[in-house]
Amino acid sequence: MNPANSLHSREAAWRLLTEWTASASLRKHALAVEACVAAYGEAEVERLGLAGDQRAGFLELYSTTALLHDFDYERYPSLEEHPFVGVRELERQGWPDEVRVAILGHAQYSGVPRATHLAKALFACDELAGFLTACALVKPSKAIADVEVAGVRKKMKDKAFAKGVNRQDVIQGAGELGVDLDAHIGFCIEAMKKRAEELGLAGSL
Repeated sequence: MNPANSLHSREAAWRLLTEWTASASLRKHALAVEACVAAYGEAEVERLGLAGDQRAGFLELYSTTALLHDFDYERYPSLEEHPFVGVRELERQGWPDEVRVAILGHAQYSGVPRATHLAKALFACDELAGFLTACALVKPSKAIADVEVAGVRKKMKDKAFAKGVNRQDVIQGAGELGVDLDAHIGFCIEAMKKRAEELGLAGSL
């Protein structure tokens, strides 16, 4: 994917997301997942030693996949439809195979294996980004900067808190990515802190 003139740029992904998704919270979830997945993309780029257009294209692939992973959810929230309807639309529009396979893979029930680093990063960051947002919003400051790993681990044990978040997916995701769970949580907190304003998590005090 050439970021300079691609029909499948980050900007195109954002347009598609906002066209299909009116909910501010769902849009912010996409941005939070993007922050985390893109940070893992940055780390992978360094590991692979990519530069120039190759580096830019690689990073754009991570950003666009994260932004689009739930773009069909507001219209098609059922297990029968999400993310299958969205992936069919992405295929129709010619989005890269890597994007579509990773999006299918983030849904455990799709049966699509997570074979790439991108697919593993998306799965590992999806539920966690939502959980970290919830952890920030219950702080008096409502700031991601005040969220700590130990507090997140404690909240994960509280079944009444953020009930919609699948804790097992968070644990499994870190395992598939080959990272320690605490390190994964800390990594994603840092990634979200860098975009706190955009995520509405910069704090209210």
